[in-house]
Amino acid sequence: MILKRLAGAGGLPLLVLVLGFALALPWLLYPPVATDILCWALFAVALDLLIGYAGLLSFGHAAFWGSSAYATGLIAIHTGLPFPVAVLGGAVLAAVLALPIGFLAVRRTGIYFAMVTLAFAQLVYFTANQWEDVTGGENGLQAIPRKLPGLDLDDAFTFYYAALPIVLAALFTAWRTVRSPFGRVVTAVRDNPDRTRALGYSADRYRLAAFTGSAFLSGVAGGLYAVNHGFASLQEVHWTTSGKAVVMVLLGGIGTLWGAVAGAAALVRLEDWLATAGFEQTQVVTGAVFIAVVLLARRGLWGTAAALARRVMEKASTPKAQTLEDTSIPGRLRA
Repeated sequence: MILKRLAGAGGLPLLVLVLGFALALPWLLYPPVATDILCWALFAVALDLLIGYAGLLSFGHAAFWGSSAYATGLIAIHTGLPFPVAVLGGAVLAAVLALPIGFLAVRRTGIYFAMVTLAFAQLVYFTANQWEDVTGGENGLQAIPRKLPGLDLDDAFTFYYAALPIVLAALFTAWRTVRSPFGRVVTAVRDNPDRTRALGYSADRYRLAAFTGSAFLSGVAGGLYAVNHGFASLQEVHWTTSGKAVVMVLLGGIGTLWGAVAGAAALVRLEDWLATAGFEQTQVVTGAVFIAVVLLARRGLWGTAAALARRVMEKASTPKAQTLEDTSIPGRLRA
């Protein structure tokens, strides 16, 4: 029952297919790229929780992805703890950082919320750039170790399968959140905040909780990304990182957790393919793909595919229903 509910409308076969693809991914792609797909997919899902379910567009989530990357690196370097503990510490820091930012940001909506989050993210970027003794400044934080007792994580295959359970647990947390009573209230606040307040719920409090939870999951993704690459740089806290995650959500489909995963996988794979081919202007191609998807598939890749699948299933079931109806009519009446 849990597996069927996890799979959603696609049913158990879809869930099995996705899990099988996740297990086979490092054999199909360069393993570090496969791990990057996991990290970006989780980041996109975390942002989709805010955009699709809370109705809040954030251009500042790079602050949580990047701050967790730095914190994870510092914990791993100076304490030698296993990388899951370091990642958890970075995610907790991201959530703590999100509390004051969210407290001020959720008082606004729409473009004002987006600009407030962007402003705070730029403040984090400036801090990381100037605090050279801790972050390394423009040189970044280098030589981040990845340790786990009993495993040789220098092997990219091994690290992928060590990171996969963490990502799956985080994705399950996101799925469970949107289907919990808390998630229903957050969606109600998005659709009609005045009525939600009239029912006794604090709209700002639920938005703040959603914002903090999204930051925590973004921190998990950012910490894993830093451990995978062995360094954390200013790029992790730059506003373009937030923009890239937003593009992934839009490509996959807003308000569809599967869509965020699909959008992240498609974009990371496209960038890797272009870089491998020696094409330097990757942003031109990815931008063109984004425009094409927005114009031709406004629901995103996953939303459009799901809608087409429903239409096909409806058309396939309609003739069968008509045939059964016709056979129930006496022969002389049909004549």
